[in-house]
Amino acid sequence: MNLHGLRLFHHVASLGSFTKAAEILLISQPAVSSQIKQFEKELGIALFKKNGKRFTLTPFGEVLAQKAELFFAHEAQLEQFVQDYKTAKKGRLHITATYLPANFLIPQWAAAFKAANEDVEISITTRNSTDAFRELIHYKADMAMYAGGLEEQMEEVEWRQLFQDEIWFVVSPQHRLANSTVSLEDVMKEPFIMREAGSSTRERLLSLCHTHQVKPPKIALQFTGLNEAVRSVMTGYGVNFVSSLVVKEYVKTGQLARVFVDIAPVKNIIAICTRKGENLPPVVKEFIRLCMESSKHNNAGE
Repeated sequence: MNLHGLRLFHHVASLGSFTKAAEILLISQPAVSSQIKQFEKELGIALFKKNGKRFTLTPFGEVLAQKAELFFAHEAQLEQFVQDYKTAKKGRLHITATYLPANFLIPQWAAAFKAANEDVEISITTRNSTDAFRELIHYKADMAMYAGGLEEQMEEVEWRQLFQDEIWFVVSPQHRLANSTVSLEDVMKEPFIMREAGSSTRERLLSLCHTHQVKPPKIALQFTGLNEAVRSVMTGYGVNFVSSLVVKEYVKTGQLARVFVDIAPVKNIIAICTRKGENLPPVVKEFIRLCMESSKHNNAGE
């Protein structure tokens, strides 16, 4: 079917006038009449009938006008869909994240993104670092947000570092090591409460022991959640090795206390990860842009 002819017919039928259609389309009225006649000839069916000085739709023309209205409404929706996709106004975003960013960073960033892009569907899964990278590499997520060390940087992953924070040793304020400075060997003699095997922070702790040739601690309690491990330490038992982002408020309010260990500060890298060489969809690019802008403001305010 001649879509140009159908579009002309749609305008004439919806406006009820050849003249008004010509004004909208910025062409002459005779040109509209001529092209409609050509369209009727191609179809082999009359679309208009003359009623005195006026033209009215034939029965077939009335049905075609209804279908044309639906057709061009769908066309407008498709054009809007493409435009929304280009500007990240529609689409889906699946984020896989390690516990630290999933609990302490993504909620506010996702809320800000949704406020500006309410029709974008966002799903977030919380994983340990091993599983998060597995989901990213196997295309089960559009991006991964990670907190950990450079040793886990994978060749097939592109990294965008947002900022760094320190990892602290923390205990209950009643613990004998609370607010004291000790050697790494001394703190490792204490029972530890940690996340499960595969978590980045746990691997960092073991790597720290290996680097300083210190015997690794006994993992007395193991949790799959970050908050559970921290709250268990608050009860008065064991040591936790954890991001300062997670516990700095607890330390400030006296619910936890630091143990100062005589080694160089251990840094945590907070990064957004995507598959290397991939042409990212606009919605992913826009979310990354928001995260990076928010990180700059956060760092400036600290």
